Amino acid sequence: MNDFLKNLAPTVASALLGPMGGVAVAAIGKILGVDTATVDTVSAAINNGKLTPDQITELKKLEMQYQADESERGFKYADLAFKDRDSARQANVTGGTQMHLFWLSLVLLAITLGTEVYILFNGLPVGLSELVTGRVLGLMDAVSMMVLAYWYGTTNGSAQKTHLLSQAEPIR
Repeated sequence: MNDFLKNLAPTVASALLGPMGGVAVAAIGKILGVDTATVDTVSAAINNGKLTPDQITELKKLEMQYQADESERGFKYADLAFKDRDSARQANVTGGTQMHLFWLSLVLLAITLGTEVYILFNGLPVGLSELVTGRVLGLMDAVSMMVLAYWYGTTNGSAQKTHLLSQAEPIR
């Protein structure tokens, strides 16, 4: 999210990046009069620099409401994404499902790698469409990436970095 919103309403900006992001986007979109509120449309509306004084006042009211919610419920929006992932992982550890997930992960990775090595050395099975094979291998690769992301994680910071890089001016 842009620096203007982070300075004007830091709690709301933090909420946008966590599991409650959809609610925050909808609230900001309503204030700004954005019909189809997404992070991109809300960002564009803020970045155009045409916020009215009434909209700025409403954003400040929303900030105060989010701060009150944090105080009342005893959490920080900035910590929700971390706590969400951490509680899911802790549930796996304490619930005894960790070993089941470990073995399932190994089986999925072995099937993916085994299939790709087989096709690499033996070629496509006779009569099987290249399109179908490509789709199946792509799906298997996606499952493997999900398994690896579960065990090794991905960070909100990484997502923010990717977003910032996509918005940056190209280097000439």
